[in-house]
Amino acid sequence: MPHISVKMLKGRSDAQKEKLAQELKNTLKQVLGASDKYISVSIQDYTAEEWQEQFKQEISDNMQNVWIKPEYDPKDLL
Repeated sequence: MPHISVKMLKGRSDAQKEKLAQELKNTLKQVLGASDKYISVSIQDYTAEEWQEQFKQEISDNMQNVWIKPEYDPKDLL
């Protein structure tokens, strides 16, 4: 532990996902002093339609745990 879960729209390459995961891991090591063996990163892709429900569950209904608030309406992605 820690674990970072990234949820985003489909369309990024595996190379981009790998770079993102590595950069997130490096940041956890630097900021929290976490060791590699305890860090995990998952990435889930969604269509714009699928994201509507995820946005509600993960963000709208969970604002007390969202540290950086989005400044867009997910319906704009449709």
